[in-house]
Amino acid sequence: MNKTRLKPDVPFIHPECEITDATFGQYVEIGRGSRLAHCDMDDYSYCDRFADIANASIGKFSNIAACVRIGATDHPMEKASLHHFHYRSADYFDDAAHDDAWFDHRRSRRTVIGHDTWLGHGAQVRPEVNIGHGAVVAGGAIVTKDVPPFMIVAGIPAVPLRPRFAPCVADRLMALAWWDWPHDRLRGALDDFRTLSAEEFLERYEGTV
Repeated sequence: MNKTRLKPDVPFIHPECEITDATFGQYVEIGRGSRLAHCDMDDYSYCDRFADIANASIGKFSNIAACVRIGATDHPMEKASLHHFHYRSADYFDDAAHDDAWFDHRRSRRTVIGHDTWLGHGAQVRPEVNIGHGAVVAGGAIVTKDVPPFMIVAGIPAVPLRPRFAPCVADRLMALAWWDWPHDRLRGALDDFRTLSAEEFLERYEGTV
């Protein structure tokens, strides 16, 4: 009997979540009170409490802390009013419809979060930003530009602090792509994930099937 809390066939969704048009991979967890709309979350990724994710594609093994905002929706700054009465119009006027073209525009501005990423508490990632595989976004940062793989960024707006690894190590991890391993292979390598440095892990697993 499978006694694990996380399952391959159904996400673990905590209470009080609002989920609209979202798809989930295997072993996914959604924290209490989170709101997800028009997004995809791939295998093993999770968000902690009160995450707010819209119009985004989340890779595998993404670690999303509490109160993170991804793909925050924007307002039409070039028009006479910022207010949503003119695109959520049916909420205000009996004879008016919502502006579907505006909502389609919002949904088209996808944010992409790579595999094995870490977004710290309260971080924000703007629409149309790409976070590379293995990157780290510090708590409270506001990311307005793309982040390269394995880069650590922080600040408002977020700027690079340092790479996690030397470029040769980062390139080797990208090539190894352990995040695509099947579940049983992850289990078989669990002790090595726990005890080996990245370089040692690469030495052990590069070139293996």
